[in-house]
Amino acid sequence: MLLDALGTLVELQPPAPRLRALLAAEGFPVSEERARAAFRAEIAYYLEHHLDGRTREGLEELRDRCAATMLEALALPGLHHALARRVMLRALEFTPYPDAAPALGALRAAGHRTAIVSNWDCSLEDWLAPSGLLELVDVVITSAVAGAAKPDPAIFGRALELLGAEVDGSAHVGDSLDNDVEGARAAGIRAILVARGRDAPAGVEAIGSLAELPSLL
Repeated sequence: MLLDALGTLVELQPPAPRLRALLAAEGFPVSEERARAAFRAEIAYYLEHHLDGRTREGLEELRDRCAATMLEALALPGLHHALARRVMLRALEFTPYPDAAPALGALRAAGHRTAIVSNWDCSLEDWLAPSGLLELVDVVITSAVAGAAKPDPAIFGRALELLGAEVDGSAHVGDSLDNDVEGARAAGIRAILVARGRDAPAGVEAIGSLAELPSLL
């Protein structure tokens, strides 16, 4: 069983209010709108370049560039790069969905081997460690480490290789139609969409909660 991370197992708490509060505490008041715009710019840059974060050295360089992007978008006189980098990282908080740990526990109890397959840099396990989810999965593979981002079938194949599993009998669960559903299908893997609070398109196997997952397998 393969599972996506962001939007499936964990969610990003709104970073703009946290960024705004952190900057204000450092003497740099900023509007909510500008804080949101700055994080949008940073996230867009990260998504385009996240494969550069394959190693710890590469990740540090990537974070430097992301902070420079945010610094430019904030356009706050006197705000230096080191502080922008620090508040950028402190503004990020990923929390597990309430149904994540119970579903992973149920899968493990039923004898399923599981892998988290995510478009992320090499630091994913650092972010997931406080959630307790790592103890409930067998493998964590990120696009940066694999050298291929979803929907590229290669990352799904690598996850199955690490699990010692075959395409037949495997499934991938995620919240993105493009990255997760289409990517899994391209790899020949059963795709299950997590459609939290939304309708699924026709022809797509879907669940509204991870609590529904164990009964499907």
